[in-house]
Amino acid sequence: MAVKMRLTRMGDKKSPFYRIVVIDSRKARSGEYIDKIGYVDPLKNPAEVVIDAEKAKKWLANGVQPTETVKSYLVNAGVMEKSSKLSAPKTNDKKKKKD
Repeated sequence: MAVKMRLTRMGDKKSPFYRIVVIDSRKARSGEYIDKIGYVDPLKNPAEVVIDAEKAKKWLANGVQPTETVKSYLVNAGVMEKSSKLSAPKTNDKKKKKD
């Protein structure tokens, strides 16, 4: 079972609110989750981010992979260290047409 740490959208139309959850990667975005780690309120200025550091560290130790967005929130909260390795650049693999 591939488990990820990702955001799930909550709230009303035009007033989003996100939970940081641990979920099976095959489930829908707003599907049933395993554990709630924290939440993000992007409408506040600055955005309010609350993360339970103990739960997050426990799940990361168990091998849960966070998405890029969640990873940045974890780094800002001091739960994870910023990796020195950069992500691979996205390339366009299409062949160029010869004129």
